[in-house]
Amino acid sequence: MPTDKPGCEACSPAGQTSGRHVIQPDKTALINRLRRIEGQIGGVTAMVREDRYCVDILTQLSAVRSAIDAVSIRILETHAKGCVREAVQDHDGDDTIEELMGVIRKMIR
Repeated sequence: MPTDKPGCEACSPAGQTSGRHVIQPDKTALINRLRRIEGQIGGVTAMVREDRYCVDILTQLSAVRSAIDAVSIRILETHAKGCVREAVQDHDGDDTIEELMGVIRKMIR
């Protein structure tokens, strides 16, 4: 199974407990970003342990939040351009669009 392929596979049953599976086209880049975020979280943990200045900790937490948002937007874009587009073209797509809107509602809270 390829790790990086252009486009987005439509979400489809994979026989897994989650019910759906998709191959992320930019998997390597996403994993690298997530590892960087893990490192940032470790840095924030160290700052708290070291009793660093609150504003410095909050600044780092803001950077972590921005990094997470960037990963989320990238995955959301892939989903919209691939899975959602295909669902709309192949079927009615109403359920998929409603699912997408639910995800967006959660993201903007």
